[in-house]
Amino acid sequence: MRFDGQVVAITGGGSGIGKETATRFVAKGAYVAINGRDIGKLEAAAREIDPSGQKVIVSAGDIADPATGAALVEAAVSRFGKLDVLVNNAGVFNPKPFLDLTEQDYDWYLDTILKGKFFTAQAAAKAMKEKGGAIVQTGSMWAIQAIGATPSAAYSAANAGVHAMVRNLAIELAPYKIRINAVAPAVVETPVYNTFMTDEQVKETLPTFDAFHPLGRNGQPGDVAEAILFFASKEASWITGTILPVDGGVTAGRQ
Repeated sequence: MRFDGQVVAITGGGSGIGKETATRFVAKGAYVAINGRDIGKLEAAAREIDPSGQKVIVSAGDIADPATGAALVEAAVSRFGKLDVLVNNAGVFNPKPFLDLTEQDYDWYLDTILKGKFFTAQAAAKAMKEKGGAIVQTGSMWAIQAIGATPSAAYSAANAGVHAMVRNLAIELAPYKIRINAVAPAVVETPVYNTFMTDEQVKETLPTFDAFHPLGRNGQPGDVAEAILFFASKEASWITGTILPVDGGVTAGRQ
């Protein structure tokens, strides 16, 4: 199989894009360690992904704390003997006008999205430096293009930092044969929207964004997961430092 025997660590692996990515890695032969803040959600996801309990382990904690990323990497290496791939997927999102943003909002985005990915990537690179590996970050279309309907200055700034980190680490980590790339999704239907809207609001609001994408629909977790798996695979062995929009054509332009 495509990832037979490989070991993958995934942040934000309990739901949405992270969970779908973990599911597809396991289906293609990988062993996976998933991170998230909610241990109950993680354990339920692990059972769903791998009912045997042999191929998925969990490591709970807030990724904004550098110790959490280090613990995830250590859990993967201790249980499965190595680390081949890190998927730095954890993130947060809650649109709010710039004039209403507080320092607490700013810190929430920067700590979770940028600091979390930075130090988890560092921990993974230390584990990979002898034999190489791949790191895939989940960035954002909002870091490339501003959207008036979803004011997101702090969120976008944090993800722009993620994109810049990808390019810098591609150069720094190349001597260790560690590749690093990012996907930049547009509107993807995941549970993140339920963190600031009711179920009924999500049901009413998300379909209004279908037409925002030139291809006529919102993304699904699998759309992004497949791009992540490509970057992690041998087929992408000559690709590093790349930001790939997975956005239904949004950044290409408008009709």
